[in-house]
Amino acid sequence: MRERQTHRDRLRAQEFGAFVAGAGGRLLHTATLLTAEPATPAGANVRAGRLLCAALARTYAEWDGLRGEDPYDRTRQELAVRFAREAWRHRRPLGGVLDRLAPLERLVLVLRLYEEVGEDQTAALLGLPADRVRAVCDRSIAVMRSAGRGTAGPGRGGPAAGSGRGGPAAGSGPRGPRGPAAGSPFASGAAP
Repeated sequence: MRERQTHRDRLRAQEFGAFVAGAGGRLLHTATLLTAEPATPAGANVRAGRLLCAALARTYAEWDGLRGEDPYDRTRQELAVRFAREAWRHRRPLGGVLDRLAPLERLVLVLRLYEEVGEDQTAALLGLPADRVRAVCDRSIAVMRSAGRGTAGPGRGGPAAGSGRGGPAAGSGPRGPRGPAAGSPFASGAAP
């Protein structure tokens, strides 16, 4: 009996290790975007690392109970929930790509554009109406576009020019299965 449990624990650890090896880099980049920490130099994204470790620990604890659920989706959801809980404790600018956005704006933008989570699914995850998610996403895109042009944009909470209901995919190139569009501010190391 004990040998069977040990074998199960070893198999579970191997499966989880393979998952982290395959998805860990992308999940760390997602966490780094959420925390608005710079991705470079190495070790600059300490909060993102802690956030990801906590989310992965929760995923590992629930590994046997996932039953067909995608562990990537589960970990991403845990990242979003943990970020939302702690977001207001860390409000100082950190120099990351998305640091000019408020925590909710960053969370919506990362989920919708970088992670390509659907509007309705994002709304359900955050407990917001879909039209609020759309408005926050549109405002965030407008802020990032104005910052990219070097103009003084609408800033946090200010009025923003609508970016259209076409949303994030309008005018962008094709994306990989879980990758940002080429030239987007979400690409690793890109500056706004």
